[in-house]
Amino acid sequence: MKRVPLSRQRGVTMVVVLLLMTVMLLGGLALARITESSILVSGNVAVKEASVQASEVGLNTAQAALIALANENANSGTWYSATMLPVDANGIPAIDWSTTPTVNVGRFTVTYAVDRMCTVAALINSDRECLVKINKDDKNTPANYGHDAGDNYLVRSRQFRVTVRVTETGGGKGTQTWMQTLASRS
Repeated sequence: MKRVPLSRQRGVTMVVVLLLMTVMLLGGLALARITESSILVSGNVAVKEASVQASEVGLNTAQAALIALANENANSGTWYSATMLPVDANGIPAIDWSTTPTVNVGRFTVTYAVDRMCTVAALINSDRECLVKINKDDKNTPANYGHDAGDNYLVRSRQFRVTVRVTETGGGKGTQTWMQTLASRS
């Protein structure tokens, strides 16, 4: 075996090893960044899911307050409006949310408002002035079900829009979640 004099060695192996080490370092940094992004995304999804669950408390509290409401023809406090409220481009009622009732659920603050889906406060004809839900009263409902025939086979109930705002307050980013549903008093 013939030996190559030291003066002729150029250090090619060292350059190749340095290139491979650089590639491995960059791959490790990319993998760390992907892992960090995945953790952030899963954390955001967990916060969103927790806020949706907290909104259920607001919906149930608003429903209980609606059932206990003494006079649905008059506004009650800052949480109830006897007529439909104007809404913004997202369908959220245009009210001062800082004055509505508040429920604390863990690290979330839940506020709610209810508005009756009627165009006037003093009703003359509920079927024409309000959004109503029509249910069958019994199985013997006549064929003209759903028509305003004045029969006693139809059960009508006025609809109320319940809007709930959930705000993350405990050390989070102040994320807001909005929920809406239609409810009736019956």
